[in-house]
Amino acid sequence: MTYRVPVDDILFNIATVAPGPLSPEVPTETREEWRAILDQAAVLVEETIAPLNRASDLAESKFENGVVRTPAGWREAYTTWTEAGWNGVSLPESHGGAGLPIAIGTATMEMMTSACMSLSTLPVLTQCAVPALEAHADPALLDLYLPNLISGAWTATMNLTEPQAGSDLSLLKSRAEPAGDGTYRLFGQKTFITFGEHDLAENIIHLVLARLPDAPPGTKGISLFVAPKFLVHPDGRLGQRNDLRCAGIEHKLGIKASPTCTMIYGDEEGAVGWLVGEPHRGLHCMFTMMNRARLATGLQGVAIAERAYQQALAYAQERRQGRAAGHSGAAPIIAHPDVLRMLGRMKALTMAGRALAYFSAAAIDDAHGASDDAVRRRGDVYAGLLTPILKGFSTENGVEVASLGIQVHGGMGYIEETGAAQHWRDARIPPIYEGTNGIQAIDLVTRKVTPDGGAGMQMLIAECRDMLAPVGSLPADIRATLAPAAALTSAALADLAVATDWLIAGERDPDERLCAATPYLRLTAIALCASLLTKGAVAAVRMAEANGGSSPDHRMRVALATLFADELAVETPGLLRKVIAPAANSSLRSAAIGLA
Repeated sequence: MTYRVPVDDILFNIATVAPGPLSPEVPTETREEWRAILDQAAVLVEETIAPLNRASDLAESKFENGVVRTPAGWREAYTTWTEAGWNGVSLPESHGGAGLPIAIGTATMEMMTSACMSLSTLPVLTQCAVPALEAHADPALLDLYLPNLISGAWTATMNLTEPQAGSDLSLLKSRAEPAGDGTYRLFGQKTFITFGEHDLAENIIHLVLARLPDAPPGTKGISLFVAPKFLVHPDGRLGQRNDLRCAGIEHKLGIKASPTCTMIYGDEEGAVGWLVGEPHRGLHCMFTMMNRARLATGLQGVAIAERAYQQALAYAQERRQGRAAGHSGAAPIIAHPDVLRMLGRMKALTMAGRALAYFSAAAIDDAHGASDDAVRRRGDVYAGLLTPILKGFSTENGVEVASLGIQVHGGMGYIEETGAAQHWRDARIPPIYEGTNGIQAIDLVTRKVTPDGGAGMQMLIAECRDMLAPVGSLPADIRATLAPAAALTSAALADLAVATDWLIAGERDPDERLCAATPYLRLTAIALCASLLTKGAVAAVRMAEANGGSSPDHRMRVALATLFADELAVETPGLLRKVIAPAANSSLRSAAIGLA
């Protein structure tokens, strides 16, 4: 099945549902510029990258004699991508990037991820590393590394995890010893390092967490270092191989062609590294990269859902089975109500995730680019809140959509040749890496909502309520359709407000908040997505009115907002109950599995 980039919907979300710092009302000329950019990227992705998806999944990357060999066609595709400038679309102009809004870079990465998720994990890590270096590294390091990272000539990695230290980085053992010349020697083992070794770029720049000799215990004793595969001379020329290597790659359920490496630092005298930021503040610095990576991971959920939906829809339109009204002989299975039910839910989840992704990207744009202080502060608050929500909700949706896609295919769904099974295998990875979704929920509750007394969340709830207000002024026929969805969404926001008040009220046992975290994240995501889809429906109606009447797009968006509310907003009373009764539920679960 051929993947087609949903340029219209991407642009609609960027310019209408989630406008960034350029203007609340995006000018026509800006829309046209963005469309030209996205259309160009779409051609490359559809013609060059998407055809590699199935073949690379079968071929996988190979580890041979200390070298990782990527699948056929990848080098040419990656070179085409970087030479066209797509690697640096939203990266700083000061070091060779285009400096476009984060939302535009998000769009190009959505396309590439849908086309071939395994390959897309290479540039996305580099695009996440650049902001971290820009925020925390010395100017000399920036001048030396950023131009080649932004161009894509070099790539970057994130080295956190160790065999004994997964999500709990307080257990980290890798060490960094001062060399006396301003550099450090790194020793240790890192696991699950995406593209830690490969044959697609001239150099690989590793961002590595390690402990200095005087480091205090726990996470407060972690520092961040840059360690290149090949040392770099002051004039930018590559020098000798650094004392680091790939010891092997993992054999995985999904994204099988993306090499997941075990890295060894310091077989001999130690890998040469340079400190980034202040000593013992490495985790703070790395969070800049991690937060961007978590947003990118949430986008992966949207991207794989889009690919799975497109394939399932095409199959349902072609496959004929059974009898259905209006059809003589065997009907296409899309004519059967249950298949239509599944496809409708797939599209609702996919488009809700996309709206959330670009709303999140706009928040980052506002936080870094808005001229108004209040808008910039709002963007910063929203970026913090939305990061775990997008990562948690959209990656779970990616799994569900891919699973439904298999179901639509019936028996052919679990036959690898159709590709439907690959979408599910690939989709199953993002809920785990970059911090499991359970950790995202805990982060939302303990680090984002409760510290400010729920003020940020209440601001978001108020804005969502404002998104619903225009429904009452729509034409009567449209209002009659959309008003029930708006009512369900309003009720979901009320449930979210009650849940938030419960979280921040009084002195609660920490375990209560932890038990409530996952249902609270889902409750938040559903209420927010329902609001964004309603906002999109209203905007589409107004655009149709401005163009003289009805349009297929506005009818689709009104139906979509209604479907999402009917399918998901109805969950929020049950989610609220799970939030406010976590202790009892925890006790019941312990008893159920024989622990109490």
